Amino acid sequence: MKALIAWYRRAHRDLPWRRTQDPYHIWVSEIMLQQTRAQAVIPYYRRFLDRFPKVEALAAAAEQDVLALWAGLGYYSRARNLRRAAQQVVEAGGFPRDYAAIRALPGIGDYTAAAIASIAFGLPHAVVDGNVLRVVARMENDSADIGAARTRERFRAIVRQWMGRSQPGVFNQALMELGATVCLPENPLCRDCPLKGRCRALQAGTAPQLPVKLRKTEPVAIAAVLLVVRRGSRVLLRQKEADARGMAGFWELPGPDQLSGARPGKSWGEFRHTITHHHYTFTVRSATVRAPGPEFRWFSAAELAEIPLSTTARKALRLARFL
Repeated sequence: MKALIAWYRRAHRDLPWRRTQDPYHIWVSEIMLQQTRAQAVIPYYRRFLDRFPKVEALAAAAEQDVLALWAGLGYYSRARNLRRAAQQVVEAGGFPRDYAAIRALPGIGDYTAAAIASIAFGLPHAVVDGNVLRVVARMENDSADIGAARTRERFRAIVRQWMGRSQPGVFNQALMELGATVCLPENPLCRDCPLKGRCRALQAGTAPQLPVKLRKTEPVAIAAVLLVVRRGSRVLLRQKEADARGMAGFWELPGPDQLSGARPGKSWGEFRHTITHHHYTFTVRSATVRAPGPEFRWFSAAELAEIPLSTTARKALRLARFL
C-alpha cells in the first residue's frame, strides 16, 4: 500500500487534528467526528481546545460548560462521556497507551480506540468506518452486506492485512481519506484513485453498486410546533430532562403540550431538522402565557451564549428574529 500512503502525503486535506500526535487532541477530534462531517467539526474542535487545552482542564470543567461548547454538534452523550473519561485519565495519572485501556474509557468503542492507538501511539490496529467499508467492498468486489457484523469483522481482517506493521496511523488516515474524498458513495472518482490498478470492482464495472447494505431504517416524518414566548427582551425556555438522545440539561423552546395555558399567536415560519432517520418539520409560533412552571426560565439573547441551547431552539429563535 505504498501508493496509498504516497497519495495521502501528497493530497490529504489539511485538518487541524492531523497536525498533532497529542492523544488528548486526537481523542477529542475522533469523538467529534463520530456521525459528523470534518468541515463541521473544525470550528467546534478549535473552540473546545481553546477552552480546554489539556485533559486536566476538561476533567475539572462543569458539565454545563462542556455541553454549552458542544451545542450544535448533536449526540450529546459524547460530550458527557468525554468529560467522564477525562476525569478517569487524570485520576490514572495520564492517558493510557495501549488499545485495551483506551477502549475501556467511557464513550470509546473499537473504532475510536483503534484510531487513537494507531495515530497517537503507532499501534497496529485497523480503523474501520463507513468510508473504509466502502473502499474494501470495491477493492475486493465484495457484495456482502456491510450491515452484518460478520462482514464488518471480515473486512477489518482484510484491512489488517493491508496495513502491515509500518506506519499504521498514517495508513489508517490514508484509507479513511481515500473513502472520504475519492472513493465516494456516488460517482466515485476512480480516475484519481491511487489504488485503481488493483480495484476489482473498477475492473468488473461494479463500483457504483458497492457496497451493499441490506438493513435500512425507514425514515419517519414528524410535524411539531415550537412556541416563542417573550417578555420584553427575554425569551422563555425549559430545561430538558433525560431522553434517548442524551439531551438532559439542554435548554429548549416549549411545545404546546409542555406549556399549559399558552395562547399561540403569529407564525414565524417553518424549518426542517433531521436526527438519524427522524425528519422533523417545526412550525415556529409566538405565544403568551400567564404562569410558566418551575422548569422554565427567562433568558436574554446575550445569556443564550452561556448555556447549552438545543439546535432546534437556536434555529427557531433565528427564524423568530430573536437571535
